[in-house]
Amino acid sequence: MNDDGFAPARLFSQGYSYTYDDVILLPGFISFPADSVDLSTRLSRNVPLSLPCVASPMDTVSESAMAVSMASLGGIAVVHSNTKAEVQALVVRKAKDRRIPFVTTTPVYKPSDLVVELGDNEYGLVTEDGTAMSRLVGVVAASDWSNKGNVPVSEYMRKAPKSVSSSFDFDQVANYLENEGLDFAPLVSSDNEVLDLVTMKEIERIKSCPKLGKPSIGQDGKFLIGASIGTREDDKERLKLLIKEGVNAIVVDSSQGNSIYQIDMIKHIKSNYPEIDAIGGNVVAISQAERLIQAGVDGLRVGMGSGSICTTQEVCAVGRGQATAVYKVASYAKNHGVPVIADGGISNSGHIVKALSLGASTVMMGSFLAGSHEAPGTYQYTKDGKRVKKYRGMGSLEAMTKGSDARYLGDTLKLKVAQGVVGSVADKGSVLRFVPYTMQAVKQGFQDLGASSVKQAHEMVWNDELRLEVRSGAAQVEGGVHGLVSYEKKFF
Repeated sequence: MNDDGFAPARLFSQGYSYTYDDVILLPGFISFPADSVDLSTRLSRNVPLSLPCVASPMDTVSESAMAVSMASLGGIAVVHSNTKAEVQALVVRKAKDRRIPFVTTTPVYKPSDLVVELGDNEYGLVTEDGTAMSRLVGVVAASDWSNKGNVPVSEYMRKAPKSVSSSFDFDQVANYLENEGLDFAPLVSSDNEVLDLVTMKEIERIKSCPKLGKPSIGQDGKFLIGASIGTREDDKERLKLLIKEGVNAIVVDSSQGNSIYQIDMIKHIKSNYPEIDAIGGNVVAISQAERLIQAGVDGLRVGMGSGSICTTQEVCAVGRGQATAVYKVASYAKNHGVPVIADGGISNSGHIVKALSLGASTVMMGSFLAGSHEAPGTYQYTKDGKRVKKYRGMGSLEAMTKGSDARYLGDTLKLKVAQGVVGSVADKGSVLRFVPYTMQAVKQGFQDLGASSVKQAHEMVWNDELRLEVRSGAAQVEGGVHGLVSYEKKFF
């Protein structure tokens, strides 16, 4: 091996804390097409994925719509716990009960209801008693209700059309509606619960996106869904509800995972539910990872203060540059068969390439997915006309009022100190569109490195075949768009 560039072990042992932008990977030898790159990986010991993408357990990122969309693409979402346990369990249930990549907020009414509030929905469902568990009797359209005054829904609702099984995947649902000549159809579970309303408009929207790849499906034939819990005693009841709904992985959510509270919770999970993978964190140092691995974790979440809305490093003076953190923790975790999730600091496809090349098995994304069609919340417009969605750190005071202060061990404190901010991110469209393009860019990055798979990229970093260097400030400027009066930056 020549001396061009630095081996990771040498670069990351010099006392500097590097971010992804601080380092650049040197190219390798190309002997395969980019489309042949295999991005399949593991979230944790026993949860395989076909894409290394994980949606972060944040209340402005991961609920049921994000969960089914990420699973449809081959990744996974971790449903946030910043809500009541029963509500979180319901979110998981809604995601597990379908094989299609969308969830709507279609309202349900009973025939005697006088006022129909459809909001942005074109249709509403009508059941015998106004609940999803009762027999479907009709459908009401926004155009039907207009100017009806105080007339019962039963007077103008449409006859209930043929329903479609919730066990159908997207192609089966699309073919069913097309073959039956239906504009919409209720999605009904095996126990006759009305789950949703599928419309041809939504089908056509998804068809306009890149073709769905290999989905993340568990042994039960349902989407793989993760969920987060805290480290307090009442989280054991939350855990029980999530297990009952069939969650596939549990993330013990804490900003600093090296605590007796998290260790006790991990031991509780593994002793009571050994079939469920427990993911610990967050950690950035080997000493932190060592304790959690000894406690029995099946995966490690790496990152502290690297997220765009996180101020932990600024407020608490604790953390680590994300590139250094990922490499250091992964170098220890690999000897114990524990996959690493690089959590935070992902702003582009190049950061994903770097994270995976430095030993991470997956990348967890918050801001990268926030603002998408599938993220919770409604779009708003700024004064200059930009379409945005709210995005907030779980350490922000706003999120803490909902219960996330336990994540920062601050739920018992009289004085609350923020470790995050509230902001907004631009409308990104659907994850079903931009994630496939992002993954294609990652494949091209792997091709340039000479790594035909995530597995080979890991082999390259651990045998020092991967070479990299630190970039100066000027080199970082040169590596981006520069020297232009104006430009338009489009990624696809």
